[in-house]
Amino acid sequence: MEVHHHPDVHKKKNFKEYFLEFLMIFLAVTMGFIAENIREHVKENQQGEQYIQSLVEDLESDTMRMGDIIRFDEAKTIALSSMYPCYDTVTANLSATSCMGLLVKYSKVNRPFLSNDRTIAQLSNAGGFRLFEKQDADSILDYERMYRNTHDFETTVYQEAQNNVRNTLNELANFKAVSPLQSISSLSGRDSGISILNRPLLFSDDRALLNKWFNQLQLYVRVTKAQTTLLTSLRAKASNLIIFYKNKHHLN
Repeated sequence: MEVHHHPDVHKKKNFKEYFLEFLMIFLAVTMGFIAENIREHVKENQQGEQYIQSLVEDLESDTMRMGDIIRFDEAKTIALSSMYPCYDTVTANLSATSCMGLLVKYSKVNRPFLSNDRTIAQLSNAGGFRLFEKQDADSILDYERMYRNTHDFETTVYQEAQNNVRNTLNELANFKAVSPLQSISSLSGRDSGISILNRPLLFSDDRALLNKWFNQLQLYVRVTKAQTTLLTSLRAKASNLIIFYKNKHHLN
């Protein structure tokens, strides 16, 4: 009987074949890892650019709002500078209070500044600052720190000074004389405050209380100027950041 010998299909591979298989698998895994890293890097760059665009829009909104408030407060300090001749007039004649109408009008309200922090909040909550260079991240955080300092001054010292003026006026003023002044929503026009004060403002002849109000008004003007200085510095910081990021990232 003839015996047929079949070829050995289970012939062992040599070292070179094993090495080539290993090398191919290693290269495939490595290339996949590199491609994934590249995709992740591109994705992070795109996300970072989106954050920058959004941040610039927030800063532009902030600068416009701060500009309005700065002009508002500068008009306020100019109008309130008339307190000095007004004090002489009223203390000489307690019925001659028409000049106080302008002072009441421009000391009755503050305009708060609230930063548009949508992008900074997203960066903080999502850990997005890691997408920026350290210098860029530090500049954003520095702006946020300056804003917090300005906001803290506004909500404490500035608001307290305004409250003191208003509370003393509530003790000092005749209700029917001051009521029309409190209803004014606009501070445009320097003469309208005088024209609507059609009766003596003082409720009593308490000169000490009157003097207290003028002292508080003087402090209020100083604090308003300090707030304007803080806002001006913050606005300059925001404007510089806008220019920097627009140039660096070629934004319109």
